[in-house]
Amino acid sequence: MAVKLQAKNRENLKTSNTRAVRIAGEVPAIIYGYNVEPKPVAVDSMELLKTVRDEGKNAIITLKVDDDSFDVMLHEYQTDPLKDELVHADFYVVNMSEAIDVQVPIVLEGEAEGAKAGGVLQQPLYELSLRAKPNDIPEQISIDVSNLDIGDSILVSDLKDGRNYEILEDENTTIVSVLVPDKEPEETVEPEVTEENKENDSEE
Repeated sequence: MAVKLQAKNRENLKTSNTRAVRIAGEVPAIIYGYNVEPKPVAVDSMELLKTVRDEGKNAIITLKVDDDSFDVMLHEYQTDPLKDELVHADFYVVNMSEAIDVQVPIVLEGEAEGAKAGGVLQQPLYELSLRAKPNDIPEQISIDVSNLDIGDSILVSDLKDGRNYEILEDENTTIVSVLVPDKEPEETVEPEVTEENKENDSEE
């Protein structure tokens, strides 16, 4: 179910007014996409951050503007690195009946048996590329690694069927594996210097 967020029309696009919007705790934004003309709006900065934190970056947001409402995804946003604040957001209007391509985070659950035995858990893939209708996009892909022993791995092809989305990654891509631990380098033993060795060296 889509989460709701209130937005305001932003008709005055002058720099001074945009600055005033940010000072008021709101984020200048644009709505665009499926069957809609680009529409400048402003949303509450804290509400938007809370929505993304609670629902994930792929959440479907019902953005209400006056008497209109739009089913959108937060397509892109910009932040001020010095102030750590949102300065602009792009909301993309989606067609709820059409599949779209997204990146979904992969979350590992449990502690691998191989890691307990001294192996090294390695996760080469942190996000999964998939195609799904907006309402079928999972917030995350959870993978239980508890039974992984040293030398074991989980590939994209190992993910269970019965899902409402298409995985776009190569099925041979490794998601997580437990590697054999590196051996400690052997200490180099310096040869013992004897009187005989010294004599031989001098003769040469």
